[in-house]
Amino acid sequence: MANVVVVGAQWGDEGKGKIVDWLSERADVVVRFQGGHNAGHTLVIDQEIYKLHALPSGVVRGGKLSIIGNGVVLDPWHLLNEIETIRAQGVLINADTLLIAENTPLILPVHGELDRAREAQTGIAKIGTTGRGIGPAYEDKVGRRAVRVSDLADETTLSNRIDRLLQHHNTLRRGMDLEPIDKSSLVNKLLDVAPHILQFAAPVWKILNDKRKSGKRILFEGAQGALLDIDFGTYPFVTSSNVIAGQAATGSGLGPGGIDFVLGIVKAYTTRVGEGPFPTELDDEYGNMLGERGHEFGTTTGRRRRCGWFDAVLVRQTCATSGVNGISLTKLDVLDGFEKVKICIGYRLDGVLIDYMPTAADQQTRCQPIFEEMDGWTETTEGARSWAELPAGAIKYVRRIEELIECPVALLSTSPEREDTILVRDPFED
Repeated sequence: MANVVVVGAQWGDEGKGKIVDWLSERADVVVRFQGGHNAGHTLVIDQEIYKLHALPSGVVRGGKLSIIGNGVVLDPWHLLNEIETIRAQGVLINADTLLIAENTPLILPVHGELDRAREAQTGIAKIGTTGRGIGPAYEDKVGRRAVRVSDLADETTLSNRIDRLLQHHNTLRRGMDLEPIDKSSLVNKLLDVAPHILQFAAPVWKILNDKRKSGKRILFEGAQGALLDIDFGTYPFVTSSNVIAGQAATGSGLGPGGIDFVLGIVKAYTTRVGEGPFPTELDDEYGNMLGERGHEFGTTTGRRRRCGWFDAVLVRQTCATSGVNGISLTKLDVLDGFEKVKICIGYRLDGVLIDYMPTAADQQTRCQPIFEEMDGWTETTEGARSWAELPAGAIKYVRRIEELIECPVALLSTSPEREDTILVRDPFED
């Protein structure tokens, strides 16, 4: 049985939540392996809407083990509030259904304060952060001053960790005219929350390896999108973690040999939240139509997403860096009724044709899209559950995308509803 990694292949918001939920019926374990609660997944199940930020999508499906891996940075207070919200919707969450890796770094109040203070500084280009402390928490992880879940179990260890962390942060805060952090207050807050978090703590790497040996199906759920990857995204307008599929191994403790299939989630057009280059962005009626019809507002922030035509150059690139075996194409129904649709097939950079997004930031902003135009379709694709139900124009569009990104479609999503999915190739049976 295959173990599957699900990654966003654009700038996020591709519809990963629905696809992960759809696949979770076939999985035994669902693992979040990177990111924080800055990402949001909206699931629609039997007309009930679940909005998840820190919890893996598998929690809303009974009989599944959900895991928060060490590649995540975790705000313990947000997590507990989210658990209570989801429990109020009738979902069972306890130590039998949810585990947190013991070596998961924590997001502390100091991280959010620093994040927001930096973004508020005048004269400095904004990154477009959500201000929730994800970036500073990852900085502390690699700076070896993070507080991790296991540290909550011993007050002396916790105190020592806080000393090291505050030595760094209070120096920063003085330079930004912020009040120093009160150590005793922070320690007490963490000790209060400790028993509620520690009930879920476990050696996740060992559990995952045992599950794999026993033949269980493991589904790895990514947050954000590959174009926000700290190494391969449109730097510096990126998130603070590795988003591409290779992170599933290091962010969970299951070696790369345990990954059998990588599914890239791809929207039938392109969106982006926040700052940064966006070659196919539309500042016209078509961009507005995509935004309105696609309900393009962030689950976490409520921010309106920037919209544009499908960019085959970028998706081909992310399929390569993540080793994508097949894509799930979502929101095809948003294009219903367009007389013409366009696909970006290359860029013109200073008069030179190129077929990839360059690394240099100044070059990224100068990339001019080269479009291929196709006839649209007047019939609806919404709710289609087989190829036979799709209009001929929509099928041609999907096939052209496959050719341009050099990767086949494995799943096709035609509405937010879980059942409105066309299965071409089952990742778990690959």
